[in-house]
Amino acid sequence: MVMGSFRNAAINVVRVINSNKATIAASTNPLHTLRFTPFSSHTQNQTLEIDLSNEESKRRLFNQLLYRSKQRGFLELDLVLGKWVEDNIHSLDEIRIKALIHVLDLENPDLWKWISGQEQPPESVSTNPVFAAVRERVMKNLDNHSAPEVRATPGQPWVRGWDDIKKGQDGPVSGNQ
Repeated sequence: MVMGSFRNAAINVVRVINSNKATIAASTNPLHTLRFTPFSSHTQNQTLEIDLSNEESKRRLFNQLLYRSKQRGFLELDLVLGKWVEDNIHSLDEIRIKALIHVLDLENPDLWKWISGQEQPPESVSTNPVFAAVRERVMKNLDNHSAPEVRATPGQPWVRGWDDIKKGQDGPVSGNQ
C-alpha cells in the first residue's frame, strides 16, 4: 500500500516537472522535441526528447530506444524489435524515429499479433513505416524458416500446445492444458 502511494506520488511529481519542461522546450525549439513517459505509454506528458543536434544527444537517444526495444518483457518482441532497431537505428531520420517511438508505445500482445500476421493492425499502425519494415522482416523469416502447414491460418492465434496430437478422449481441448 505504501509503495503504491509512493509510486503514484513520484509519477505525479514527474508529470508536473515534465509538463513545465514540455512548455519550455516547445517554446524554444519545437522542431527537435518529442516526449514520452517511462511510466505509461498512454499519457500525454512525456520525458524523452528527440534532439539530433549533436552526437552525444543522438547517442543517448539511440541507446534509450535500443534499450526499450530489447527490454519489453515479451521475449519474441525483445528479439524481433531489438534486432531490427539494432540493425537500423543509425539510418533513421527524425520522422522514422518518431515512428519507432510510436511502435514502441504499442502494447505487447497486440503488437505481436499484428507483426506476426495473426490479426490485421489498425490503419494508424499499418501505415507506420517502422512497423511495416519490422512486419516485412518477420513475415520473410516465417516464409523462409517455417512451412505454411505448421502455422496457424491467417487471423487465428498461434497458441497450440506440444500435446495437441493427443486430442483423444482424455486429451486437452486446446493448448497444453
